[in-house]
Amino acid sequence: MKPSPAPAAPVHTPAPATHMPAEWETHTGTWMAFPPPNDTFGPVGSPTLDRARAAWSKVAQTIARYEPVTVVADPRDGAAAKEWLGDGISVVEVPLDDAWLRDSGPTFVHQPDGSLAAVDWIFNGWGAQEWAAWDKDQDVARAVAAGTAAPVLPSTLVNEGGGFHVDGQGTVLLTETVQLDPGRNPYATKESVEAEIHAALGTTKAIWLPRGLTRDYDEFGTRGHVDIVASFAGAGTVLLHRQGDPAHPDYEVYRELRTVLDGELDAQGRPLRIIDVPAPTALKDDEGFVDWSYINHYVANNVVILCAFDDPNDAIAKGILERAYPGRTVELVDARDIFAFGGGIHCITQQQPAPANGGAA
Repeated sequence: MKPSPAPAAPVHTPAPATHMPAEWETHTGTWMAFPPPNDTFGPVGSPTLDRARAAWSKVAQTIARYEPVTVVADPRDGAAAKEWLGDGISVVEVPLDDAWLRDSGPTFVHQPDGSLAAVDWIFNGWGAQEWAAWDKDQDVARAVAAGTAAPVLPSTLVNEGGGFHVDGQGTVLLTETVQLDPGRNPYATKESVEAEIHAALGTTKAIWLPRGLTRDYDEFGTRGHVDIVASFAGAGTVLLHRQGDPAHPDYEVYRELRTVLDGELDAQGRPLRIIDVPAPTALKDDEGFVDWSYINHYVANNVVILCAFDDPNDAIAKGILERAYPGRTVELVDARDIFAFGGGIHCITQQQPAPANGGAA
């Protein structure tokens, strides 16, 4: 049996004046994890594990054309990772339960002198869910931080990297069903969560969404991660997943979230500019209504790695993101297998920002 999440501790300030830069700011590199054999991916030699490793490797290889990529692999899988990933991608061995490094890995921030630090949220398997394992993954953030020589800033908040998104200018998107989830932070309030988030990320304004996409509340979901439904794409600009078909339950989710965001200002007092990104035309897969989303993309140096679904709306989303991120190449990478295992491209990547103001790496 897994341990229950600890009761909320008093608000803890990780460090004075830390600041999380926006994802589109310059990176030193990208961190990912290599899918291990487990209940999600299947045993060694299974077609499902091979599908996962092929999909993760394709993302890593695409990013590696633009910036360095380091992949964390369980010690039993180090040789396999090197074989799948090929030359030019670094592999480091760290014990793993799963491969969603956005969530189990650290959140990198700048310290006042511009050097890097690594926020270590408490990770408890997306709210101590029965299917999840985190005995090893709860230590991954510290292991990754050690690989960068960044000091660790421990947080008292149970949280994951996919559960928030920042604009780099003081605004953060959160979801009520994630940070306030009784399985994560049973005694938390919006005020206590905001105090911890702002201290860790250097934000000053939290915009709370009431929920995430419908599929995310199924048995193997995260209970509402924001990075699949809404993300910043520049100061004051939010990309929003728009499901336009009333037959899909996310049609009503979109309408609710659009109403919330339409009435919001960012931390600088600017009304948000909302850019609707149409969902893929496909409504269902073998498990039910899909959560396929173009919002779950990853922004790296000079590139946007965009989820593709062999869908007519892939090209439409590519055009929208090219306009949202001018000067960046938009690379479409098939993400259907990644979504089949429970996430998207953003979920399996974690940026390591470049130091600021001449600070140490």
